[in-house]
Amino acid sequence: MLNEKKAVIFDLDGTLVDSMWMWKAIDIEFLESRGMECPDDLQKEIEGMSFSETAFYFKERFKLKESLEEIKEIWVGMSIEKYRKEVTLKPGAKEFLDYIAKNGLKAGIATSNGRQMVDAVIESLHIGQYFQVVATSCEVAAGKPAPDIYLKVAKELSVSPSDCLVFEDVPAGILAGKRAGMTVCAIDDEFSREMEVEKRQLADYFISDYYQILNRNGANE
Repeated sequence: MLNEKKAVIFDLDGTLVDSMWMWKAIDIEFLESRGMECPDDLQKEIEGMSFSETAFYFKERFKLKESLEEIKEIWVGMSIEKYRKEVTLKPGAKEFLDYIAKNGLKAGIATSNGRQMVDAVIESLHIGQYFQVVATSCEVAAGKPAPDIYLKVAKELSVSPSDCLVFEDVPAGILAGKRAGMTVCAIDDEFSREMEVEKRQLADYFISDYYQILNRNGANE
């Protein structure tokens, strides 16, 4: 999958870092504190939305009195310490990032998350040096499954979309990468395991973890 590619672009939550468990817990806690149950369809409904789009969705659906900025500030407060202390890289991710750098490939992050949380997790995991570009969906016109965020990262990396390999964990993100004209590899994540059939159908490749790629390329020999 890396043949003739010039750049690798990662989604963040559920793809590069193991953090989707945290956001489901935050959604439940946030709504329970306001006397509401977390609907079963919520995660699918907000899949791929930018941080700002998600705040707007919550405000409209749950008739919240807080402003969009206040909602986002609450979420940042609930998540920031978890990102700094509890979130880890996905299995093999660090080794794969080393492999990319060693082989001269450019790397970027294209995430739906908010900038404060992104910066916190990148800093805590000491991975900032691997990425030439880090962009959030709040910086483009539309979140995933629109291709905007992936096209922005490719442009800033000075790489053609067709020369990019994308890693994603949910269908909306996979669609965003495909609509950008990129090759997409889906990665297994416990949070989206019930979507595996759909993920395999949409993506060009599917892996259980990054060690799978490294083993295929002889990087661990």
